[in-house]
Amino acid sequence: MSPPKQLKLGAFMRPVSIHTGAWRYPGALPDANFNFPALKSYIQKLEAAKFDAFFMADHLAVLNMPVNALKRSHTVTSFEPFTLLSALASVTERIGLMATASTTYDEPYHIARRFASLDHISGGRAGWNIVTTANPDAALNFGLDEDIDHDERYRRAREFYDVVTGLWDSFADDAFVRDVESGIYFDPARMHVLNHKGKYLSVRGPLNIARPIQGWPVIVQAGASEAGRQLAAETAEVVFAAGGSLEAGKAFYADVKGRMRKIGRDPDGMKILPGAFVVVGDSLEEARAKRAKLDSLVHYDSGIASLNGALGYDVSGFDPDGPLPEIPPTNASQSARDRIVAAARKDNLTIRQLAQRSGSYAGLAFVGTPENIADEMQAWLEQEGSDGFNIMFPYLPEGLDDFVGRVVPELQRRGLFRTEYEGETLRENLGLARPANRFFESAAVTEQGVAAE
Repeated sequence: MSPPKQLKLGAFMRPVSIHTGAWRYPGALPDANFNFPALKSYIQKLEAAKFDAFFMADHLAVLNMPVNALKRSHTVTSFEPFTLLSALASVTERIGLMATASTTYDEPYHIARRFASLDHISGGRAGWNIVTTANPDAALNFGLDEDIDHDERYRRAREFYDVVTGLWDSFADDAFVRDVESGIYFDPARMHVLNHKGKYLSVRGPLNIARPIQGWPVIVQAGASEAGRQLAAETAEVVFAAGGSLEAGKAFYADVKGRMRKIGRDPDGMKILPGAFVVVGDSLEEARAKRAKLDSLVHYDSGIASLNGALGYDVSGFDPDGPLPEIPPTNASQSARDRIVAAARKDNLTIRQLAQRSGSYAGLAFVGTPENIADEMQAWLEQEGSDGFNIMFPYLPEGLDDFVGRVVPELQRRGLFRTEYEGETLRENLGLARPANRFFESAAVTEQGVAAE
């Protein structure tokens, strides 16, 4: 009999809270997003709670909102993900280390090297969140006057994935013989030169790093548009889905895993983890009061900037207490824009109300007691709305402490979450297979990723 299905849990930690008011909440650490000792304590608490992964989103611009909003943002200064995760790898042993890296404004060789290095440094715990980057201010930092077209970004991303994974396969697992007597360090017959020449990319290779311990770092994807879903079905092993209703989650889950089946991929080879904003209280009323207090700390300047960014269209010139106007197609994230427009039409929300939601957090939220929250998470898991969640904490450190100290034990009591890690690598803990090298026959691999003799 197969063991009961359990939740997979990631922690969304850059910013440490997605909520604009988080740094102002009573008792919160205002500089938590840029405080290394604090971040070190957070990841160690998450590892003690047996979380699967510590995830760092990334953005490539500061001036991505008006200064009146920017001056209120706790994300204006953040650590570069690879630098921070490499440092955190040395103070942890099992928790996964996931980071966003852009296929639009970076080069495949750079990304392949960084993730291969992180995987080796961490003992096999790296994960790459493939993001195409929709931000006109980021474009200006990389020599472009405007964003690249949405679908064009995804076509480049698909080729980019092929190049990066090909570079990770540059060496067979047993290529590095390191024979002291003969003086042979590696076997050239076990090295592959990629020589990729495609529509968007030209990369010779090989990568100057041994094959990652996991074969490939875990592939993560977050797009929910038509192009994003197809990219996920073809490439992703973890999907950070946009959280909404359970019914919407079930539809997304069925769609993406159905696409996997059509192209011959095993749906169990992907874990879908919607973002979930969690506020814990001793009672439902207390939890709601915490959420209301937090939301009240969002200034309109911040909210309207968040709304404009999500829509990819500036609505600040319209009546704040009037309805949302028609939003033309843009190069912004289509899934985010569509969710906002749908909410505005469904609930007859004004621009001010939408700004309040956008500046706080408008996605999936579990607000209640540990038992209430566990009930909802269990329903998502059992009804195939998700395989787990990417947890967003409302404020730090209290919000994180509430979850790991109160919700995790309730999930464990129900048998819905592990009490010990299953393995040493991120793939092992997520239940994902180690990919074969496309250029070399497989060899027997030890836990350290070196072929056994």
